[in-house]
Amino acid sequence: MTEAILHETKGNPVPDNHHVGTFEGHGKKSLRYAIFRSERPVARGTIVLLHGRNETIEKYFETIRDLTARGFWVATFDTRGQGGSARLLKKADAGYVRRFSDYQKDVSLFLEQVVLPDTRLPFFLVAHSTGGLIALSMAPELSNRIERMALCSPFVGLGGQSVSPRWIKTVATALTWTGFGGKQLGRDNRERDFDGNPLTSDAERFARNIAIANSHPELFIGRPTARWLYEVMKIMPKVTRQDHLTRITIPTLLLAPVLDTITPYAVQEELSRNFRAAQLIPVIGARHELFQERDIYRAQALAALDAFFAPDE
Repeated sequence: MTEAILHETKGNPVPDNHHVGTFEGHGKKSLRYAIFRSERPVARGTIVLLHGRNETIEKYFETIRDLTARGFWVATFDTRGQGGSARLLKKADAGYVRRFSDYQKDVSLFLEQVVLPDTRLPFFLVAHSTGGLIALSMAPELSNRIERMALCSPFVGLGGQSVSPRWIKTVATALTWTGFGGKQLGRDNRERDFDGNPLTSDAERFARNIAIANSHPELFIGRPTARWLYEVMKIMPKVTRQDHLTRITIPTLLLAPVLDTITPYAVQEELSRNFRAAQLIPVIGARHELFQERDIYRAQALAALDAFFAPDE
């Protein structure tokens, strides 16, 4: 097995004081993880960071430095099928998952095998996009391990597509049920232009992330498969139902970029209305990837996390 490493690129140095390795996820899949320690002698706790689709630990180096500077440890891992974690199909760049529950089991194993024995209490959770959907789906069972959580643009609805979500779900379901779940759908956005992109209004951070992908294309994937879309779109209505949300007792912060077109702001606002444990923080002017946004928007998100999580003493 190849030794797990973190990759530094120009303008994106690896944060200091870290450990990187692999753990065994569900189905014996090798998943790359890293723990980043704060320089403060007494840690404020550990933030478990869950990524979105087609993201990788390297993309969060800047955010990790921001969080460790505030006194937190950060524990994170590459979601199965992307980053430095095991691929699931022979076509390595296909965005695939066999069961959405595989994601949930991986998070539970990460908490048990890595976070609990090797990091500092209390435990918080920060999750972006698909990571937010995973966290939301697991939240009723996490109350004995996670003190508080923050969901940034949780992927609870699909927007920004040239066809309707209902049509996408119908096609993805038909292909999955007829044995073609590995077929890729949609556009490959790995080489998208900055102009008109739905992710961030920060040209420098956008270019930095493109440079990571160009330097280490093996970390990234292309279009989602029918199976991935089927599994994700099947879970969305379940986690947004009132009966699910009322079972969540973990105090939750919903960081909702108002100009988000991937998970439309209206969908996130609707989620907050039915979610008694949640507090909605709209970030006016920001797009989908809040932690990759301009300083004016990132600062709001980081300040909200700082205040919401354990106070510095």
